[in-house]
Amino acid sequence: MLIDSLTLVEAGWMGQPLHRVRSKVRRRKAEDIQVSIMGTPHLFAPLTVGGITFPHRIFVSPMCQYSSVDGFATDWHLVHLGSRAIGGAALVMVEATAVLPEGRISPGDNGIWKDEHIAKLAQIVEFAHEHGARMGVQLAHAGRKASMSRPWETPEHVVAAPDGGWPDDVVAPSAVAFSEKYPTPKALDTAGIRRVVEAYAAAATRADRAGFDVVEIHAAHGYLLHEFYSPLSNSRADEYGGSFENRVRALREVTDAVRAVWPKHKALFVRISATDWTDGGWDIAQSVELAKLLHTHGVDLLDVSSGGNVAAAKIPVGPGYQTEFAARIKRESGIVTGTVGMITGPVQADTIIRTGQADAVLLAREMLRDPYWPLHAAERLGQKISWPKQYLRAAHPDTVAREPVRAVMKD
Repeated sequence: MLIDSLTLVEAGWMGQPLHRVRSKVRRRKAEDIQVSIMGTPHLFAPLTVGGITFPHRIFVSPMCQYSSVDGFATDWHLVHLGSRAIGGAALVMVEATAVLPEGRISPGDNGIWKDEHIAKLAQIVEFAHEHGARMGVQLAHAGRKASMSRPWETPEHVVAAPDGGWPDDVVAPSAVAFSEKYPTPKALDTAGIRRVVEAYAAAATRADRAGFDVVEIHAAHGYLLHEFYSPLSNSRADEYGGSFENRVRALREVTDAVRAVWPKHKALFVRISATDWTDGGWDIAQSVELAKLLHTHGVDLLDVSSGGNVAAAKIPVGPGYQTEFAARIKRESGIVTGTVGMITGPVQADTIIRTGQADAVLLAREMLRDPYWPLHAAERLGQKISWPKQYLRAAHPDTVAREPVRAVMKD
């Protein structure tokens, strides 16, 4: 049964007389959609990825805060990430966290290239676990987009060595700058690639020691691993360039190295850019083939984004503009997918899950605007979710779960 503009499930009106439902529909403004209510997974249905079970499908996307010192997370990260855990997210992802110091986007980037970084990250993970959220960390190397100013520092500029930058140590697959505003990188030799692969594995080991449930390999947005698989940034003529198999080799080697040290009962994600949005560049057809490959190499979820590798790319940004890529990859490769990009409304997010376009939604800017988005979404969709006991006085009584529906920490 379908109801125009508003489903029985989202409104919490299952079992009520039809004439009352119709009356309520007329009184209530809602999005103009039609969603099936017959037994399909929905936004608040549990999801098991690898060995980790999430109580629902709302994840906090990694978002750079540019607030670390020498790679160390700070109290800003504890409060920023902790508030999203309190807000009901099933998974909270730590921002792009550099596996090598020269792999930072800016001097303020988070890091995990040395053991000393573990303690603060472990504190954040412990806090989030206490409040029912799973925790993930995105392992990253910025490649040719490194040693840049923080986004609120204008104009955008290369950070020089006297100011804490490292423009002479910026590396990439090929010696081609991202744009005239960015440093010209040095092309990595085979030994340099091996060092990067080993750094990812060492970072994953530290992430395990810190207690993370998920690691995500950042291979999107024009950073190092994306630079390798895109023909627009990789002009190599060796085993890491040219053919599809060669261009994805660096990502495959990183994946294998991380999977070898990352516990099997924990989940491994990879974020990719599904397209460069530029003729002759990386595209969705290649992304499908990459998804099939990564699936066989132990990746549990593909986090599907796009763009970031071509400074002048024309990207048709709009609500859910990247979800079609996650849907095709899921359909043609069989891998579990997450989708990200201008997902702002509960009904929009629920529709993505119900229609099988993706298995999870990752929210970024909307989570900055509203750390309690999952709690508000549950109320909007008529679902029950456990609020922190300290906040129960503010919760609507019809949406408070008597039994917690957050993650259960038994690992």
